[in-house]
Amino acid sequence: MKTTLDLPSDLIREMKLRAAHEGRKLRDVATEIFRRGLAQPSPQNETVRQRVKLPLIECGNSVAPAVELTADQLAEVLLKQEVEWSHEATGC
Repeated sequence: MKTTLDLPSDLIREMKLRAAHEGRKLRDVATEIFRRGLAQPSPQNETVRQRVKLPLIECGNSVAPAVELTADQLAEVLLKQEVEWSHEATGC
């Protein structure tokens, strides 16, 4: 089957050199290279997807009224909490 591929010139040059060095046709060298490449497992098959487990944040047993926070307000609350945890961990 004939097809046209637009390959980088340096790649074609290397394949032509290999073909000449081995006394083979460019077609045969290209076919071998393609077959070897396709025989390799694709990177997608090697990676195993795992479900991400997000932390569950519980607010305790108290019945507090629900408060909607903006993204900035939530970031501020989380930053304050992180600072408190840092102080507890370092004993400051």
